[in-house]
Amino acid sequence: MPGSRLLQSESRELVAFRIGPQEFCLDIKTVREIRSWTPATILPHAPHYVLGVINLRGSVVPILNLAERLNLGTPEPGARHVIIITVIETQVIGILVDAVSDIMTVPESAIQPTPHVASDSAQAFVRGVIAVEDRMLRLIDLLAVFPPARKEGA
Repeated sequence: MPGSRLLQSESRELVAFRIGPQEFCLDIKTVREIRSWTPATILPHAPHYVLGVINLRGSVVPILNLAERLNLGTPEPGARHVIIITVIETQVIGILVDAVSDIMTVPESAIQPTPHVASDSAQAFVRGVIAVEDRMLRLIDLLAVFPPARKEGA
C-alpha cells in the first residue's frame, strides 16, 4: 500500500538509553543487539574512551565508553550497565551505557536540530533533539562519535 510506505518514511524507530541522568537515542537500524555487561580485555595505547574488546560469538568487538567519549564522566562498568552492539558502516562496535529505557517510533518532524548554542563537538555528535512527553532525548550520530577505523596505506 502506498500509504504505509509513506508512513514508514515519515517516522523513525529509535532505541532510547541513559548515561547517568542524561537520555540519548540512536536509530534502531544501527543496533544489532543489546546485551549485559561483559568485562573487556584492555588494549594498550587505545584512545581513552575504548574500554577494550570482547569476544562476541567468535568475533572480536571493541567496547567504547560513550559517557567518556561525550565528556559525561567515567563510570566504572558493572553488572547494571549494558552494551549496545551497533554497526557503523561495516564495523561492529559495542557501546557501554547505563541502561536501555525504551524503543520508540517518532515522526521525523519531532526531531529538532541541535541548538546553535551547543559546542561544536555537541553539534557534531548530536544529530537532533527530540521532546517526548516530559523527556528530552538527544539523537546520537554514531558515525561522528566513533568514526570508522582507517586502514593503513589507504
